Amino acid sequence: MSNMVMVLAAIAVSAASGLPSLLSRSRAGQVASALVLGAGALVGVAGLIPVFGPSSPISLVAEWGLPWGGFSVGLDALGGIFLLPVFIIPTLAAIYGLGYRDVRDHPEGGRGFDVFYGLFVAGMALVVVARDATLFLLAWEAMALSSWFVASAESDKAEVRRAGWVYLVATHIGTLLLFAMFSLWKASTGSFALVSAVAMAPGTAGMIFVLALAGFGLKAGLVPLHMWLPGAHANAPSNVSAVMSGVMIKLGVYGILRMTSLMPRPELWWGWTLLALGCLTGFAGIAWATGQADIKRVLAYSSVENIGIVAMGGGLALLGRSLGRPTLILLGMGGALFHVWNHGLFKSLLFMDAGLVIHETGTRRLESLGGLLKRMPVAAALFAVGAIAISALPPLNGFAGEWLIYLGFFRGVSAGTGPGLPAAAAGAAVLASIGALAVAAFVRVFGTVFLGSPRSPSPSKKGNASRRSAEWLMTAPMLLLVLACIVVGLAPGLVLPAIGAAAAEWGGLRNEGLTLVGLADFSWTLPLALALLVLASGIYGLFVLSARRGRKTARPTWDCGYAEPTPRMQYGASSFSEFLGRSLSFVAVRIRKSEPPEGAFPATGSFSSKAPDPVLDLAIRPLASLARRLMPGMRFLQKGQTQLYLAYILVATVILLALGAATS
Repeated sequence: MSNMVMVLAAIAVSAASGLPSLLSRSRAGQVASALVLGAGALVGVAGLIPVFGPSSPISLVAEWGLPWGGFSVGLDALGGIFLLPVFIIPTLAAIYGLGYRDVRDHPEGGRGFDVFYGLFVAGMALVVVARDATLFLLAWEAMALSSWFVASAESDKAEVRRAGWVYLVATHIGTLLLFAMFSLWKASTGSFALVSAVAMAPGTAGMIFVLALAGFGLKAGLVPLHMWLPGAHANAPSNVSAVMSGVMIKLGVYGILRMTSLMPRPELWWGWTLLALGCLTGFAGIAWATGQADIKRVLAYSSVENIGIVAMGGGLALLGRSLGRPTLILLGMGGALFHVWNHGLFKSLLFMDAGLVIHETGTRRLESLGGLLKRMPVAAALFAVGAIAISALPPLNGFAGEWLIYLGFFRGVSAGTGPGLPAAAAGAAVLASIGALAVAAFVRVFGTVFLGSPRSPSPSKKGNASRRSAEWLMTAPMLLLVLACIVVGLAPGLVLPAIGAAAAEWGGLRNEGLTLVGLADFSWTLPLALALLVLASGIYGLFVLSARRGRKTARPTWDCGYAEPTPRMQYGASSFSEFLGRSLSFVAVRIRKSEPPEGAFPATGSFSSKAPDPVLDLAIRPLASLARRLMPGMRFLQKGQTQLYLAYILVATVILLALGAATS
């Protein structure tokens, strides 16, 4: 009970953390808000320690004045997996924000930003601990509204307002779907309490699963429900992008996993559906990322990809429950939950690093960046670590998490025959393809941003002392994230017991004797890391030796029509991904416009390429535009006549009665 009180106290402190900034117009208030948020996070993390052990879940129930539900909260291993990043990542992002978003540079909205930021963190934490549908929806709405406020902080920009509007509409559509889901839950179980259902009609359970997949999938960013995510993540302040991507969207995954853990044994099509959606989301997300011209949109679509990987693990675990295969449950769910942690680490790192680049250069466009390795060597090194991790390359944490999912697919294939075999084989192939595309996408970003020559001048807007202070505040949290990526990658055994406890709890396997630690042997990761380090050092040494031996006296070059190369002659982000764009045209649409130079003495030519979102830009927006054009013709339905409205009600009632009679 005391641990539950500690977590609730941490939530309350987080909710109130913005008050010092609100009451003070100085920089000290912003710093105090970050410190208060950090203090609450420390209390919350301390309260989570017991939930990963053999102890029983912790709960607390109290009466409240609302006519529905009750104040029921709880802690267990599954919730702890999602709650730990809720306390840690936003705190690091708040420290980062002291350098990235100085309140003195935003006198109008700076203080309100910290208020909603604290409420955002508190709302996410309350979602995880809620054990009543009414409390869950209240926390969900608090999270949605406060995240909209902080994501739209730079609302003076038209692009930010558009992205914020799309996010607000999408998140409330998801909430309406959750209302329907919890209504069915109440009708089936007789209570709003989120406790395990002993029995449930298959049709009702299937409908609850579909509504959960749609409602929570909107928040998670499952394709094709991701339409709000790229714009919101790209246009939010980078510290907010880090929290939205690293933490918030994972709560959509949490909702799906929580509801499936409460229902009886799932039908086989549940696992097939989630696995198929995961494959589609992962492959499409990284395919779309390869064509983006905005560094933050690349990271946003990569978040879609990683949610797909988590969903693939979840789908494999659901298949394991349907087929009675504990090994698939532990490996699938263990891989999914491990990737929840890993993605929170490396994606927060990458968004923060992108924010540092934007803070220094003043642009997000890849084609305007370049040559930053010499100017920002620390940022380049940190981005390289994050890129290796997110590409699931050994020996960092991204590889360790995805390896569990691979093991699950391999176990499914080795089973011989059965309905899970095609899913396992297809899942392994898709996951391998996603990894290859991720490597290409992040080689493209790193090469464009940090290598080559600067493509445009980007003078700093601040004095040297102020810039150094801001860079230090932004770099310190990233160093901690890099350390976590390395430690977890080299020694995944440190976190496997906690991950395994949550996976076993979700699958009802705590007393089965089978453990994730026993299924996944990671003793080879450290020797592999040492071997890779020796190999890399050898290659680098040979390169240096070869360069020294082959050094020649500098001579004037034959200019062949031009005196020296210019930055515009180097490969850009679009040219780097042109081959990939043509190869992936079946899923990633590219719109190209070119005016080639013509004639003996040609004028300047032009070429442009963009990758619109197939759902938002090519489907929803054209339909919305068509609806706006048709609306004037529908005005005859609204004439302000009471008798006409009564006729509408009568017609609707007759239709509903007819439908009820047909289905009864």
